[in-house]
Amino acid sequence: MSKPINTEHLRRVLEDYVQEYPQRTNERDNFWRPPLLVTAEADQRFAVLPKIAAKNHLLPSDLLSSARTVIVFFIPFKVKLVEENHPGKFPCPNWGVAYEVTNQLINAAGERIANVLRTCGNDAVPTPVTEEGFFARWSHKHIGYLCDLGRFGINAQLITPAGCAGRMGSLITNADLGDHPLVTKSELCLYKNGWECLQCVPRCPVKAVSIEGIDYQRCSNRLKFNRKNRISLGLGERTHGCAKCQVNLPCSLKDPTAEYAKDQAYMKQHTVI
Repeated sequence: MSKPINTEHLRRVLEDYVQEYPQRTNERDNFWRPPLLVTAEADQRFAVLPKIAAKNHLLPSDLLSSARTVIVFFIPFKVKLVEENHPGKFPCPNWGVAYEVTNQLINAAGERIANVLRTCGNDAVPTPVTEEGFFARWSHKHIGYLCDLGRFGINAQLITPAGCAGRMGSLITNADLGDHPLVTKSELCLYKNGWECLQCVPRCPVKAVSIEGIDYQRCSNRLKFNRKNRISLGLGERTHGCAKCQVNLPCSLKDPTAEYAKDQAYMKQHTVI
């Protein structure tokens, strides 16, 4: 018989796990801010995935036939790391380290959440972190979008209440947790809300970001170059990151629309005509 469990409990489990992870694994650095987690009913909303993500994208029921809930979480990077990755055209060494360590953390955290669910008598299937390719058969970003964890920016990154600079993970369970979103706005990107921004466009060193969308071939070639030259760039063996389009932006560390809206209202109120 299943024991009762809810989304808020899983949020606390994830927060504690991320906070304790450096000590648990003897990691030298702690790269993370407090994580975010949402749950959503595994309903028909996910049927759109083959249209908006990859044509062969999996559905929750493909991973767990008894799926009732999709869980997705975001682990945001600390301000110091985001600022460190701003200068230059190549990722900083610590970004490569953080990329690798965070991938390990996401897989471990997913298993931790799954074990909590199993202990309560539920089935749970963690999904591995996406390490390569743009059109994965299970896109954590698109899952996060459908579960209302965030909204896509012009840079094709998912903007969450904690920004877009970080990594995502997810899992499927037959526990009935219901919908517990963190985002209700239609857009979190300043430009998509009709305000001036587009700061992510010039941030890309190979001009792969534009209003028309992402030039995935250019972006892919850059990631391959970074991976091929990882030793000279000071990156880890499995790192192919870049993330220049995630840093030094209004959306890097927060939802920029809330603050921007307040500023606009203030300026309008205090404008002398």
